[in-house]
Amino acid sequence: MQDTEAALRARAEADGVEFIFAMFVDMHGKPCAKMVPIEALDVLLGGGAGFAGFAAGPMGQTPADPDMIAVPDPASYTLVPWQPGLAVLQCDIHVEGEPWPYSPRVILKNAVERAEARGLAYNVGCEAEYFLVRRLDSGGIEVADPLDRGEAPCYDAKGLSRMYEHLTTVSRYMNRLGWANYANDHEDANGQFEQNFRYADALTSADRLIFFRYMVHTVAHNAGLAATFMPKPFGNLTGNGLHLHSSLWDKATGAELFADPADARGLGLSSMAYHFIGGLIEHARALVAVTCPIVNSYKRMGVGAPTSGATWAPAYASYGGNNRTQMLRVPEGGRVENRACDGAANPYLAMAVQLAAGLDGIDRALDPGEPNSDNLYTLSAEEVAARGITTMPPTLLHAVDELVNDDVLRSVLGKTPDGDYIDYFAKVKRQEFQAWHSQVSEWEVERYLTLF
Repeated sequence: MQDTEAALRARAEADGVEFIFAMFVDMHGKPCAKMVPIEALDVLLGGGAGFAGFAAGPMGQTPADPDMIAVPDPASYTLVPWQPGLAVLQCDIHVEGEPWPYSPRVILKNAVERAEARGLAYNVGCEAEYFLVRRLDSGGIEVADPLDRGEAPCYDAKGLSRMYEHLTTVSRYMNRLGWANYANDHEDANGQFEQNFRYADALTSADRLIFFRYMVHTVAHNAGLAATFMPKPFGNLTGNGLHLHSSLWDKATGAELFADPADARGLGLSSMAYHFIGGLIEHARALVAVTCPIVNSYKRMGVGAPTSGATWAPAYASYGGNNRTQMLRVPEGGRVENRACDGAANPYLAMAVQLAAGLDGIDRALDPGEPNSDNLYTLSAEEVAARGITTMPPTLLHAVDELVNDDVLRSVLGKTPDGDYIDYFAKVKRQEFQAWHSQVSEWEVERYLTLF
């Protein structure tokens, strides 16, 4: 550990770092940080940074509890490209010397360690969609680019050009950080974009996704705009997904375990990969409470098409090949994409429950059946039911009710001093649902005010 700390000090000195953000996220994935001058690096590495946990968000604390201590992970060291002299260290929360089981990063680390004990390495690639918007004086929002009004704007070269400065700035920053940005595109909705970087081990990918969101927000703010990863910021436009590509590898040899060119089903997957898919489908209705974790998430999912003509979000727990109407898409052999995850997801928690569901499928040798090649958006509800395809929960409340009854996800989310984390998560999310449900919307007033 001393060698690691010495290497970090030397690296920070060589990079001209003057300040470090000791960063962690709460249940919602909100980044929290303290700014530590480089002169106090020894203090940070030796004892961490203290936080009043109750003030930070849902972290399992009251005002009477002892400080949460953010213990930095030297491997997460990231220079902030737009702010010379600043670096970020992602942290694990400890309380009274022990890892805090309410800490999302701790939960993912525990899940990954259990997989590694089985000789498995879990890699994840992330596709994060977001909108660039402006706030209106009236309190609402509009697409930042006033010319981005086309009915089918996806991949529009003119839309890319008008947001060239923002997109190229983020791309350069990703490549400067060594993330291997390989694509930047205008997505399906007006004002919506996606910028991709190479997959990595789950913990690294989750850390990078937290930093990516922070970076996109900051670059947008510096240009007088706002970025949003909110699942459904506009009722008439496609929502923001967070597509997660999963694969398992042999920890010792580095061999791919999801790839099989001789796959009889034609998708290039191994039997292990199919069992992993079977686990994701088996746990899908509970899984989405974590991967689609806010009330707004369930306005993104469904079969109704927005202005562009396609929702691109799954309505059913199913899988197929290169078919974007499925919850699980296999774009090529060796990996599976989960499309039932959106921009509100906490990546640490989402990856943890995904891994647990998939490993349960492997342990039980669950067979997902033959891949589905249909456009599921065009099938009737009766035909979907006749095929035995599971429909996704219609609201966050329904999903949370499924979550608390899932013993596999209960196990991976772990225990806390006050009970199981899954029950704490469910309590927070039920309160969130009730807070939203108690509001009277303009739609309700217009529909019901003089109807009776």
